[in-house]
Amino acid sequence: MPRLFAEHKIRKVDMLDGLWRFRIDPEDIGERDGWFCEIPSSGAAVVPSVWNEEKGLLEYEGAAWYQKDFYIDGGCIRLCFGAVMTYAKVWLDGKLVGTHRGGFCQFEFILRDVSGGEHRLTVMADNRFDQCAIPQPFVDWYHYGGIIRSVWVEKLEGICVLNNRLEYTLSEDLRSAEGKITVDLYNSTSEALTTNLEVAIGDRVVFSDSVSLSASEPKTVTLPTFNISDVLLWNVGAPQLYDVKFTTDTDDLIDRVGFRKVEVMNTKVYINGKEIEFRGVNRHEEYPGFGFAFPFSRMKHDIDLILDMGCNAIRGSHYPNSRELVDYLDELGIMFWSEIPIWGNGFKTEKLGNPDIVEYGLDMHKEMIKYYYNHPSIIFWGMHNEIRSNTAEGLEMTKKYYSYLKENGGNRLVVYACNCYFDDLCLAFTDVICINLYIAWYEEGGLPGWDKFIEDHRQMTEKLGLNHLPIIFSEFGAGALYGFHDSESTKWSEEFQAELIEYCLKLFHRHPAVCGSFIWQFTDIRTAKEIGFSRARGF
Repeated sequence: MPRLFAEHKIRKVDMLDGLWRFRIDPEDIGERDGWFCEIPSSGAAVVPSVWNEEKGLLEYEGAAWYQKDFYIDGGCIRLCFGAVMTYAKVWLDGKLVGTHRGGFCQFEFILRDVSGGEHRLTVMADNRFDQCAIPQPFVDWYHYGGIIRSVWVEKLEGICVLNNRLEYTLSEDLRSAEGKITVDLYNSTSEALTTNLEVAIGDRVVFSDSVSLSASEPKTVTLPTFNISDVLLWNVGAPQLYDVKFTTDTDDLIDRVGFRKVEVMNTKVYINGKEIEFRGVNRHEEYPGFGFAFPFSRMKHDIDLILDMGCNAIRGSHYPNSRELVDYLDELGIMFWSEIPIWGNGFKTEKLGNPDIVEYGLDMHKEMIKYYYNHPSIIFWGMHNEIRSNTAEGLEMTKKYYSYLKENGGNRLVVYACNCYFDDLCLAFTDVICINLYIAWYEEGGLPGWDKFIEDHRQMTEKLGLNHLPIIFSEFGAGALYGFHDSESTKWSEEFQAELIEYCLKLFHRHPAVCGSFIWQFTDIRTAKEIGFSRARGF
């Protein structure tokens, strides 16, 4: 998908963004009637976009069809989708290519022996949520539908580099790194091939040797361990990034990495040996008029405002954000919390214990790690948000995800946001205790109730032997109506909102066990209609 840098100089890439033929399918007749060959009486929609911004489709949930003709030279191609909400079914020239579920990560399909000339790409997108969906139908953001990120086609030649991950360990003095790269290769031809693979980090070649693949073979290769001396570190507010370049005789892939060390000790989080206080906001990737599909210029505008507030961290509530956005955070040295959309209130206890749902969530974690692993700005992997972590089912899900992410997620903190404050069963399976709390807003009590809560909570964690874990208040805040002022700090006034946030930030800053907070939330979002009644104007 589009990045803030060119991923390829050799491989040919054609973007398919722009105007596509489009038609909704409320009666689910499209597949029966062969719309994958041609959509009858179609209108038009822009890709990427959400269809809810089309006239008359604000509340539409169901299937919708997209179609576009494009030219390709022929041979082996890879069809790539930045994200489709939420289920996608894809055809090329009327033949089924594949399906994908889960609306916020990239996916792709490799097709061999494609003839040269014009071809027709058809996508059926469906934003309905069934009983095994992630998220569940009851969710605290809008049920947007559509192809929300870019679509492109790549021409694969010879042995290709499809994906990579850099694992590394910094030396005790943080001046050198021992690294290991795993690379996914693919032979796009029908004969066995040997190619020279060269890998460079910055201006240093760390691997150069021949690799061989049999005809049409996909192959994951772990390259020999290497050392880099005089490493320049990625730091908060002072990032250092390195290009990683993979080159074969016929193909290339360019990525970026940063070296940093994240650790937790005695209620503190350290990055590169320096104590960090997280000054953050929760941010949904949504914008008026664009929904989930808003352009990078608006993302940059958001980040500029967030920096101007004095923030150094963002929580991507509650799903993987655009890689363009995370690229920008890499460049600026802003810390990021990336999570999958398991949002609590929709997940009844029986859902948490459903093995199909649990496995689906694990697949989403695997997908997130596959595409986001190398981003140094990602400090947190978020397992879930506000589930019933006081149940045996919630515990088993958390243990499964925590184990996988600790083993496969790299040097990062694995966390979840909790609202089961005093009966949580999962606190032994998090690197930081993250609490969503709304005293004096959704919950009763005046502002001094915050002080009491922290002390009561520390007494509980002390009994559990977990007082070494730091606390982050992952959500807190109050709503306000723009322009509503009241000298008495009445609820919904801007004065009340400011007073609550100021009180909490000062309390969090001075408490030795609290290492930061994320205000809920950076800006308004459109809320799912099921709970819009509890929000000002449904936002």
